[in-house]
Amino acid sequence: MFNSILEKIILPDELKKIAESGVSVIVPKDRNHLLTLAMGNEDNDIFEVGYIVPGNGRVIEATVARCKNGAVVNYMDQYMRRRDPDCMVVADNGETDKPRYRDVYGEEFQPLRDTTFEWLKQRDLIIMPFMAGGSEFGYPALLVAPANAGFFAAALADLQEFIPRDEIPEGFKPKAVIYLAPPYRHTHFSGKQIVVHNRMEDMYELFSYNLYPGPSAKKGIYGVLLHIGEREGWVTAHASTVKVITPYENVITIMHEGASGSGKSEMLEQIHKELDGRIIMAQNTITKEKTYLDLKETCELQPVTDDMALCHPSIQNDSKKLVVKDAEEGWFLRINHINKYGTDPHYEKLCIHPKEPLIFLNLQGTPGSTCLIWEHTMDEPGKPCSNPRVIMPREFVPDIVNEPVEVDVRSFGVRTPPCTKEKPSYGIMGMFHTLPPSLAWLWRLVAPRGYDNPSITETEGMSSEGVGTYWPFATGKMVDQANLLLEQIIASSGTRYVLIPNQHVGAYKVSFMPQWISREYLARRGSAKFRSEQIVESRCPLLGYSLESLKVDGTFIAKGFLQPNLQPEVGNEGYDAGAKILSDFFKRELMKYLTPELNPLGRKIIECCLNDGKIEDYLEFIPMKM
Repeated sequence: MFNSILEKIILPDELKKIAESGVSVIVPKDRNHLLTLAMGNEDNDIFEVGYIVPGNGRVIEATVARCKNGAVVNYMDQYMRRRDPDCMVVADNGETDKPRYRDVYGEEFQPLRDTTFEWLKQRDLIIMPFMAGGSEFGYPALLVAPANAGFFAAALADLQEFIPRDEIPEGFKPKAVIYLAPPYRHTHFSGKQIVVHNRMEDMYELFSYNLYPGPSAKKGIYGVLLHIGEREGWVTAHASTVKVITPYENVITIMHEGASGSGKSEMLEQIHKELDGRIIMAQNTITKEKTYLDLKETCELQPVTDDMALCHPSIQNDSKKLVVKDAEEGWFLRINHINKYGTDPHYEKLCIHPKEPLIFLNLQGTPGSTCLIWEHTMDEPGKPCSNPRVIMPREFVPDIVNEPVEVDVRSFGVRTPPCTKEKPSYGIMGMFHTLPPSLAWLWRLVAPRGYDNPSITETEGMSSEGVGTYWPFATGKMVDQANLLLEQIIASSGTRYVLIPNQHVGAYKVSFMPQWISREYLARRGSAKFRSEQIVESRCPLLGYSLESLKVDGTFIAKGFLQPNLQPEVGNEGYDAGAKILSDFFKRELMKYLTPELNPLGRKIIECCLNDGKIEDYLEFIPMKM
């Protein structure tokens, strides 16, 4: 039954036929309406989301438990609990470096597109309007989903700018549509998470053939923004951003980029302390000895972005600093590190006593009880899921910054393995490094996915997340994004660049302490500018400059944490072997950018790396004031 509210929306002809043919069409009234749809009938403690799959009968994809603090979603298939990095295929004929549907599956997408539309015509539907990228700079979009997938719609509504049905403007014309059809992952894709991107001239279609919101409601919409930005000459950075206010009221804004698991959400968190107030800065992986740090007073944090930072041209100014604004209305927070009460009181309070019910994924949810975010779903006995999530609306976060901000320091995070003489690795980075702009650009091209990534399905060895670390979500050409990032760095000469590892520094396990400590240090200094005597060229040129000393709140950090080759477990021998691993990885990844379309300056920078250039060589390309 066609919903008359849809008359306000300028629907594509095919979508209009779906809406007219559907058994019923729900246009959500408000957030509470969506939560009701997510959890099913009020008599249900557990709501099963299942579909008839030819040959398999009814397949339960997920369950939704009605808890006191929200809807707790759990997937039956362990594989569905985290994003598959290879889920994207492109159906259109536009320029792309991504796999094309016809090349992967040996046929055109059109027959499956038609079949998908026919399947949707036979369903009760949710059709939900939203603004991809936010109300101020975003783009009109729609979700078309089976009505029993209410949790998916509620998740998307919290992530983007949901438009309640009574607030839909007349003449709302979507530029993007997500079509959700979960059964097809079984009938056409061998159970895999596949999202088909179809970039038409005046419409961006996303066909989500799975119920995990990561590849579509989250990263699929990211792909829409990257596509629009590629056409218009701007970037949506894969980054968290935070205003840091010191106890002395000094203010600095840090934007932290990196692949999934590189510490973007953690940059917005207070430094983790033990229940007795102590901070375990590091633990030696060999001797198990712990190093403690005492911070009497930490900085105040005002979050700006969590994962998607809109660098829209309309918000840039003449300051020579990059200006960013959040491209999301809610954050898809990974909470695998919160494994006991008291680990992160800030988020524990927000999740246990939220202003309104939340959407949780991969957590243990007992109907009628409070979902506790340190009780993760078990992938198997004794092995908790590495990707528990909560979707946190921005308006629920205290001290949130809604206006655009100038970025003082742009950091890049990397998950690093332990490094020793006996087992060298790329875990040779110190607590943090400062980078010349040209080297900062190279790190964004190489974009290491890093060690023990909890957010995606498993990969082995060192791999790349791709240009800008947002490449898994982009549909165009890598070289075009590389050029955009280089132009952005050149235009933002007032922004400084640092490199920060997490998980390990040499032989020490450090979790996210390097970025928390670096954040405190940089904020107290007021900038990432250093006098020549305060820094030294790193033994590995790709790491820019290392610090000679670091003192936070009166406490000096041991020099081995700044220059890991000084750790006896590592030494020059282990460090140099790790440096070769890193250098070989850079050279292998950078070769793919040497195409005729590459910016000539970018070509010179890459060739410098391929020829084992020194730091002074990188400084000649784009100057960096000390």
